[in-house]
Amino acid sequence: MTVHFIGAGPGDPELITVRGLRLIESCPVCLYAGSLVPEAVVASAPSDARVIDTASLTLDDIIDEIVAAHDKGQDVARVHSGDPSLYGAIAEQIRRLKALGIDYKIVPGVSAYAAAAAGLGIELTVPEVAQSLILTRTAMKSSAMPPGEELTSLGRTGATLAIHLSVRNLRQIERDLVPFYGEDCPVIVAYRVGWPDEDYIHGTLSDIRAKVQEAKITRTALIFVGPALAQTADFRDSALYDAAHAHILRPKRGRAADADG
Repeated sequence: MTVHFIGAGPGDPELITVRGLRLIESCPVCLYAGSLVPEAVVASAPSDARVIDTASLTLDDIIDEIVAAHDKGQDVARVHSGDPSLYGAIAEQIRRLKALGIDYKIVPGVSAYAAAAAGLGIELTVPEVAQSLILTRTAMKSSAMPPGEELTSLGRTGATLAIHLSVRNLRQIERDLVPFYGEDCPVIVAYRVGWPDEDYIHGTLSDIRAKVQEAKITRTALIFVGPALAQTADFRDSALYDAAHAHILRPKRGRAADADG
């Protein structure tokens, strides 16, 4: 048997991959993180499948379910939100599976940052404004950030930041990033991306905390910070489609004309 770690996307049932959906439709056991994965995503599981919401389970409980399926030779669809490679808590599950000699595979999914950018209708990497995107979080009650990955270090890059699991830490985010980005730097808080109550709160480093408090958002939100979010019109076109930029698939017009002649 095989355990399939499936990225279900951020919430919209239509943002799951074809492969992920087919596995859910075929696996006799489906374990899904119900706090972040809507039931509609796993509704296509076989009618006789064992479908379990793991939100209230411990790691030991989840492994016990997988071992029971393994003993019966049943494949498992282990459904996570977004893309399982990013804050998916799959590393500790994989460690257990390796120790038990249980095979596994990973099916990627749409991460919340990508779905949020699509919902906002923006590009996160704007020529000569920001060409890097940093996915990170802050340390609250969860595990500490490794040395060098604090916002006071990452903020020096000036890159677009996508800060996960931190909407209750906006005061510290403001303190850490204002010295590098300035008080007026654009901030967007993306709430429940892909769900029916999806919302986007626009602000700056100096006022976003008050706006989020007014909206009473305390969880399931992603924070974007960076100058690229301003989406102003005064940036240069990329070289990708520039007529003066030749590459192997688009040689200079003059050379093509000489070849034809």
